[in-house]
Amino acid sequence: MVKKNSFDPDNLVLSKQEILEFCDRVLEKWNKNPTKNAKNIIAMGAVKASVMWTDDESLKAIWSEILNWTFELLYENAMANDDKEWANVRKKLKSKT
Repeated sequence: MVKKNSFDPDNLVLSKQEILEFCDRVLEKWNKNPTKNAKNIIAMGAVKASVMWTDDESLKAIWSEILNWTFELLYENAMANDDKEWANVRKKLKSKT
């Protein structure tokens, strides 16, 4: 019997090409309003360049950390909004445990 690997949402499984395609989709969206998004376009260009020049092993390590931090920041942000709608979400989550 073959044992399946457990799911790890912090582990990057996307290829370098898939990340670059994501960057291109974001740039395409932002380029519809380049004046409003000028700073974002420049920053995404820098992100795309860094992805292109980074080896696959380092890319997986870096982006796995980014994913991990993103989930942590989303959680912390939700908890910081106790006085808003997130409080209701938090109550629902607490009641399920």
